[in-house]
Amino acid sequence: MIIACPACSTRYVVPDSAIGVDGRTVRCAKCRHSWFQAGPELPPREEPAAAQAPVTTAVTEPEVPAASVEPVPEPPVVPRPVVRPAARVADETFDEAPSSFDHQPPFRPRRNMAKVWTIAGVGFAVLVALLVALATWLGLPSWLPTAHGTFGSGNPDLVLAFPSERQDRRTLPNGTEYFGASGTVTNVGKQPQEVPPILIVLRDAKDKVVYTWNVAPPRELLKPGESVTINEAVTDVPKSAKVAEIGWKPE
Repeated sequence: MIIACPACSTRYVVPDSAIGVDGRTVRCAKCRHSWFQAGPELPPREEPAAAQAPVTTAVTEPEVPAASVEPVPEPPVVPRPVVRPAARVADETFDEAPSSFDHQPPFRPRRNMAKVWTIAGVGFAVLVALLVALATWLGLPSWLPTAHGTFGSGNPDLVLAFPSERQDRRTLPNGTEYFGASGTVTNVGKQPQEVPPILIVLRDAKDKVVYTWNVAPPRELLKPGESVTINEAVTDVPKSAKVAEIGWKPE
């Protein structure tokens, strides 16, 4: 039998046995539409002609049986060939061979992660090199904690000497922590030099600054070859203070 899709009118040639007498659900391979296809119509059954009643006449003759009428078989119907792929029935999709002209999604190549990381590393190295060059040329900004050291550079003609043996660190009888230091400042140059303030820094065992104080020199100006002695002491220093550092106060 020949069936046609009610949605797109595509026609298919299928055997009667595939549809069955009761019909079944089929699906179009072209538009994917599903519908219920009724079974083939059966030819009506022809009842044999009723036997004719015998006719009695005055003349007695033997009864002749009535001739039975047999249906004449109809000539077979030759189906017209339809150039379509045969439909696959029973809730299956009619699949057609894929065409080389069908639209295909664009190909997306996989990312090469090694290449991506290499490019990122090169970019980071270039950025670091640029920052180092700028810091070398312009100097570090003042807001950075490493822009200034703990001590100032001072004057090379002024020699600051606070030997460790002249530093005193002890606990007083009343429990107060005491620290004292004694040293000298000498002008080794050939010109009078101004003496800047002195900075004393106390650090703990982890090299962390725990206490600082400024020392004003007893003399603000030293002549060439002249020295001045400085004696300083402070109480209530932290108990964690272990090391003392003495230098010029930064500007």
